[in-house]
Order: sequence, then C-alpha cells, then structure tokens
Amino acid sequence: MDPITLLIVCPLVFLAMLVDAIAGGGGLISLTAYLVAGLPPHVALGTNKVSSAIGTVVATARFAKSGLIKIKLAIPAVIFALAGSAIGAKVALHTPDGVIQMIMVFALPVVAFFVLRKRALDVPADATISTKKQIAIIAISSFFIGMYDGFYGPGTGTFMLLAFTAAAKLPVREANGEVKCANLASNVAALVTFAANGAVWWGLGLVASVFAIAGSYVGSGLVMKNGAKVVRPIMLVVLALLFVKVLYDLVF
Repeated sequence: MDPITLLIVCPLVFLAMLVDAIAGGGGLISLTAYLVAGLPPHVALGTNKVSSAIGTVVATARFAKSGLIKIKLAIPAVIFALAGSAIGAKVALHTPDGVIQMIMVFALPVVAFFVLRKRALDVPADATISTKKQIAIIAISSFFIGMYDGFYGPGTGTFMLLAFTAAAKLPVREANGEVKCANLASNVAALVTFAANGAVWWGLGLVASVFAIAGSYVGSGLVMKNGAKVVRPIMLVVLALLFVKVLYDLVF
C-alpha cells in the first residue's frame, strides 16, 4: 500500500461520502478512486464495499436513533436486498474483467444521468397504498436493486429512494430510513461474497473507511445553500475521469 495509492483513494473516498450526504451518488466517486489507483475491476468493486458498508452503518444508526425506520418495512427490505446483492456479487465474480469494463463504459452515463438529474421525490398527501402493497413493492425493489448493487453498485441508494417514494408511496423522510437499511444489507452481502473469493484489499479498504466516516460526518453537518448545485460539477469531473480511465484500459 504505497503513498500514491493512499493519496488517490483517501481524498476521493472522503469526497464521495461528503457528496453522498449532500446529494447522493457518492459511490460513483469512491469506485472511481479504486479504479484510478490501479485496482483490478473485481478488487475495486470488493474493496469499495468496505468503505461503503462502514459509511452506511453510521448513516443507518443515525436514522434508527431518530426513529425514522419502520421495522415492518425494513425487515423485507433487508432480507431481499441481502439475497439480491449476494446473487449480483456472484455474477460479477464470474464475469471477466474486460466485460466488467465494457459494462462500466455503457453504464456510467446512464447511472450518472439518474443520479445527477433533478428529482421531485415529494409524495402527494393523498397518494397512499396499503401496507401489503408497500411491503411487496419494497421487497421486489430491494431484491433487483440489491442485485445491481452486488454486481456494480453506484447509484443504489438513489434508485432505492426513487422506488420507495414513487412506487411504494413512502414520504421521503421515512423512505430514507428504509433505504439505508436495504443499502446496508446489500453492501454487507456483497462485501462478504467478494471477501470469500479474495476480491477485497482489506488494508486499503479499512484505511479508506476512516475517510469515509469523516466525509459522511462533515457532509451531513454541512449546511449549504444550493449544496447539490455545488456538488454536481465535482461529480461530473470525477465521472469524466473514470470514463476516460475505463475506456483507456479497455482499448489499450
């Protein structure tokens, strides 16, 4: 673990969690950090889950402490996210590096579009559905988005939030709590799967986790006018860097 690797990874992971706390989509930056540092795609995906999981633990604990997690909805979200993520990670491990790089080249612009676009997440007061339907929607969404998280990952929290608000009709404040539970479960399942197959650089991941916690703490306490507008240009630069890096590795 040379100083250059740490100088690339740690600041970007800090920035990733800061951005994630303000506007979401930080996983796009943290994955960039590991890939730009030269980690093979499978190891980058696995190591990224270390800092992602630890950062999500902090956020989930804060939501739980504030009473914003409904156990009845969180349980199916966790169970199905665990299952989906484990399957997605297994598929990723059996996918050649070159194919993963090709998928990243096509997936990056799509994921970036959904993460960076302005979203109206407020649910009308009269838009209510039964608890059974909510549970079914949350379970199905958690499974398939969890599968995506295990295979690739960036934007998972955003996709879950969109599904839980638009389809399950949960208020944004409450939906965020369920999203954190499902996202934590998918991160843990993917991490365990990658680790069991030797695709995690634990030393680097744990050091980066310290910066992830710091970034999450600073970001969550940051009160900025038009904070998301400040974050978007930063993310676009980092995403462009990742796109060029992946494309270069694929061609050369």
